[in-house]
Amino acid sequence: MTVNVDDFKQALQLWASGVTVVTTRSEKFGTQGMTVTAFSSVSVEPPQILVCINDRADTGEGIHESQCFAVNVLAADQQEVSNQFAGGSSQQQRFENTAWQPGVTGAPILSDSLMSLECTVVDKVRAGTHWIIIGAVQHCVCRSGEPILYYRGAYRQLALA
Repeated sequence: MTVNVDDFKQALQLWASGVTVVTTRSEKFGTQGMTVTAFSSVSVEPPQILVCINDRADTGEGIHESQCFAVNVLAADQQEVSNQFAGGSSQQQRFENTAWQPGVTGAPILSDSLMSLECTVVDKVRAGTHWIIIGAVQHCVCRSGEPILYYRGAYRQLALA
């Protein structure tokens, strides 16, 4: 017997996570991006990460087409960027209102993010309503600052010690 959906969602709200915007650029779909909290490292040698993307998300189609993507870890002052890329605005509006530049793979790099990892797709695995996309890290950019967190349905910040 599996847990019901509401109990599962309630349990996952107790997991504090960083907030990322996953971006890509393809010939067919253009520049795309979406807010993603399901992000993790996979391997150090070789450097690999994973992101989980809902199969209904158009950004996933772009990643499939381009075979590359970037994970931009948002800084503490980027709540509006997270909200903007979470939906409700067109892909064009998302990028018009956010400073970015193309990375070495062509995927958009958000200029003010805390960290960006540019990846090429290694594998794509179907899991329920989502795709687990594993990427080989081709390039990374690290900046100073603090991350924004998501916990119990709200944005949070690290407490300074």
